[in-house]
Amino acid sequence: MFKTPLIFDGRIRRTEYGLSLIAFVVCAQIIQSIANNNASLEILNLFLIPLFWFIAAQGTKRCHDVGKAGWWQIIFPIYFFVLVFSKGHKGENEYGLNPKEKVSEAI
Repeated sequence: MFKTPLIFDGRIRRTEYGLSLIAFVVCAQIIQSIANNNASLEILNLFLIPLFWFIAAQGTKRCHDVGKAGWWQIIFPIYFFVLVFSKGHKGENEYGLNPKEKVSEAI
């Protein structure tokens, strides 16, 4: 889990994507509240750029797990609901091996 969080290749499970969403929201809220409470610290908003990269990469990998291209998360803004609740494709697809099968092979 979280081996390559900033890379757009591969597939991830629902659990990792859900945890990524929670981490993104918490970190973004912390940065925003600090920046809004102190006008001299508005430069902290620049830290949101890596956070958006992180969530875009994680979302793309989750799209890959359900068999879609990563652009679906941009074209349909509420597509993250589908990503959170949909099961991934069983077996290998064009984006890589099933992450559930990778876990069971390691055991």
